[in-house]
Amino acid sequence: MMPKLFTMFKNKEITKNQVAKDIIAGIIVAVIALPLSIALAISSGVSPEKGLITAIFAGFLISFLGGSKVQIGGPTAAFVTIIYSIIAEHGLDGLITAVIMAGIILVIMGLLRFGSLIRYVPKTITVGFTAGIAVTLFSGQLKDLLGLQIDNVPAEFIPKWESYFANMNTLNIYSLAIGIGCIIIIALWPKVNKVIPGSMIALIVSTLLVQVLHLPVDTIGSRFTEISSAIPIPALPSFSIATINKLFAPAITIAILGALESLLSAVVADEMIDDTHDSNMELVAQGIANITSGLFGGIPATGAIARTAANIKSGGKSPISGMVHAITLLFTMLLLMPLAKMIPMTTLSAILIVVAYNMSGWRTFKELLRAPKSDIIVLLVTFGCTVIFDLVVAIGFGMIMTMALFMKRVTDTTEIRDLVYEKVFEGDITEMLEDAAGKINIYQVNGPIFFGVVQDFIHKTKELNQSMEVLILDMRHTHAIDASAVDAINKLLAQCSKLNIKLYLTHVNEQPARVLKRMGFTDRLGEENIYETKTKAIVDAYEYVQKLIA
Repeated sequence: MMPKLFTMFKNKEITKNQVAKDIIAGIIVAVIALPLSIALAISSGVSPEKGLITAIFAGFLISFLGGSKVQIGGPTAAFVTIIYSIIAEHGLDGLITAVIMAGIILVIMGLLRFGSLIRYVPKTITVGFTAGIAVTLFSGQLKDLLGLQIDNVPAEFIPKWESYFANMNTLNIYSLAIGIGCIIIIALWPKVNKVIPGSMIALIVSTLLVQVLHLPVDTIGSRFTEISSAIPIPALPSFSIATINKLFAPAITIAILGALESLLSAVVADEMIDDTHDSNMELVAQGIANITSGLFGGIPATGAIARTAANIKSGGKSPISGMVHAITLLFTMLLLMPLAKMIPMTTLSAILIVVAYNMSGWRTFKELLRAPKSDIIVLLVTFGCTVIFDLVVAIGFGMIMTMALFMKRVTDTTEIRDLVYEKVFEGDITEMLEDAAGKINIYQVNGPIFFGVVQDFIHKTKELNQSMEVLILDMRHTHAIDASAVDAINKLLAQCSKLNIKLYLTHVNEQPARVLKRMGFTDRLGEENIYETKTKAIVDAYEYVQKLIA
């Protein structure tokens, strides 16, 4: 494993011309990341500078050490509900501890080369939980968009909406009007200019409007009396074994979500730049970035798909752009952070509502509703669990259902054929089998033999009768077996021995041969009873039957 930045320098892929393009792309991405980082921090229940600290330190390290050329890291919308619930239950120290623990878990995942496991997460699950996160993110923004006066908004989805309806009489029409105006600006601005992000224009216009007209709208300054522009000194939070035990599940949630989102973002980036990322190096970088973010009092970070795409479209082609993005945010925080107090809260809510809409993937969600029923069930269960419970429950339920449905599909497609009954043979072989008068039978297994199909296999063996003298088991289409399959074949051998029937195996593939030998079946059967071809097995079986008749 080696960071992409080091690999690119080693292969002399970074030119002076490209560095200039990367610097411009990094500055553009920083402009996009600035309001997002502040909005995501506040929506997560922490002060604004925490979002910038995360984007600065984690963003720099994700680019510097990552396995992708163009990945942009920082706080993302996917973490908002998780952070909010952790702070509500364990406080800020608990969140920082969970972030550091998640970082350690991610480093371990990368070192154990778990990066390739992303391919085993089906699209129904990723679309389901992404859409679920979008819904929960949207619901979390309504308080500030509507200007509702609620002291403590519940973290859970249903109680949150109950709280909104109960306090609808406190609606602030100015907040609503400005928020809707910001959404319209963000949606329409790309038609005017695609370089400057619409979120920045909406932020500037709404802030000026509120300040000049002295509108009665909550701002960052009215919500947070103290906003620091200083870089904090890294420090470990106070924790104990009991604290670690309590925070282990939230840390796992952060790590899994961070891994999934960063690797999905890297895959999208690969398609855009025709490259291949190092998934394990990416996980290690994400882990180190989260540990560092936690030490500086930041929040969880991961690869951000939208910012990564903006980086590529702006001309970024190396990790330098991501590092420049982080450095630009650092100078912005040091010089302009006091001005952030004037930003209206409803503006930040409007920005995140647009983010929620963009990440919802509703078109893909709608497409998947035309998939097979089993896929639709996985999609809806993952979506529902994400909204009502949390991501660990959603991904857990989704993966369990996916595995169960996959095994059912494999079971349904694995068949055991009776080749003599089907009369598939021709010429001399047919004459031999007819002359044997039912004393030779041939089964062919089409598909893997594993615990899901073992019962069907055992049921088939019970059809054996004493009039049979030789049973040939053709395994040419069986490329994999497990311990349950070996047990079933052992039972078949025992049944054959009980009825004085010879058992031959043919066309045994590499994996089944290795497993059968390791588990002692080959020795029990005898290697002389394992044939490379079915024809040779049938000829030997016929000669054996003829000797018995004689």
